[in-house]
Amino acid sequence: MSGQIQEYRNREANEKLAKKLTVLVWAVSILVLVLVVLMREIKLPLPKNLSLDFLPPFNAFLNSIASVFLILALVFIKKGLVKRHLSMIYGAMCCSIIFLLSYVFYHFTSDATIYGDSNGDGELSEQESLNIGSTRSTYLFILISHITLAALSLPFILMNFVYGFTNQFNKHRSLAKKIFPVWLYVAVTGPIVYFLLRPYY
Repeated sequence: MSGQIQEYRNREANEKLAKKLTVLVWAVSILVLVLVVLMREIKLPLPKNLSLDFLPPFNAFLNSIASVFLILALVFIKKGLVKRHLSMIYGAMCCSIIFLLSYVFYHFTSDATIYGDSNGDGELSEQESLNIGSTRSTYLFILISHITLAALSLPFILMNFVYGFTNQFNKHRSLAKKIFPVWLYVAVTGPIVYFLLRPYY
């Protein structure tokens, strides 16, 4: 066993802090869910000369970087390099938090882009639907799985971070095996959704 891993495993678990952070995790998760629901219904006005067209590619970039951080985090922990693993996880968390804030802000201020809407009128005509054919089904599968897994995984990603942060390494390792692939899938499919939508922005 790596000396770094043994050093971290010997640390005393801070269950008192974990309980406080768990309350915060669920509060944040519920808040995010409420915001995601509201952003589909509420649109905030922006100055006419202000364009947020840069946000979708920026969000895709953040997800891409988060994916790289997550893959490196896995590589480092497999090698027993705990400190490097932590750095990558912190990097992935920062990217994901900035992405979430940017994503919510964009959708509170901008109409949703529809896959296949080539004339940009906000509706998918019969001809536009024929033009894209079965590719829309592929797009919708990726989009729906991305959104659903992102929503469902958020509290568990945060809880796994809490377990690691409070030295509950058995719980951290057990949950990581289940939630890490989901987090990576969400991070990878984010840029894919953007590139599929890119012709219609």
